[in-house]
Amino acid sequence: MVAVQHRDQTRYDVDANLDELARLVETAGADPVARVLQQRDSPDRATYVGKGKVMEIKTVSEALDADTVVFDNDLTPAQQGNLEEILKRSALDRTAVILDIFAQNASSPEGRAQVELAQLRYRLPRLRRSGRTFSQQAGGIGTRGPGETQLEVDRRR
Repeated sequence: MVAVQHRDQTRYDVDANLDELARLVETAGADPVARVLQQRDSPDRATYVGKGKVMEIKTVSEALDADTVVFDNDLTPAQQGNLEEILKRSALDRTAVILDIFAQNASSPEGRAQVELAQLRYRLPRLRRSGRTFSQQAGGIGTRGPGETQLEVDRRR
């Protein structure tokens, strides 16, 4: 689990947030195994935490054989993608964990539908290329593109 302590937060507040996140992670069915904290005035645009801290997180997660790294702070789609690429692991934020808990516990058809809609709205901006190459569809009279774009395939899932 990773948290960033901003200037206006005390260490006690950050520890309390991490304790709560640990309980959420346990409720979601995972075991929190480590905590990493960084003091920072503003988030890094690319990875939320600094480059050195990303490498520390990578080292710790590899040593503990962690499948997922959970961030207490909300990640932008770009930050999440960059972190997953560097860490070679899934990177989730608090919102994703909470949505997963709701999905596990939704019992009525309406509740399941609402949770699925919330998850899709959360995931939509996070759709990105996953290494497979699809060409853009060509336009114009008499021309046809050779296939679907990656975004169209991801949206169908």
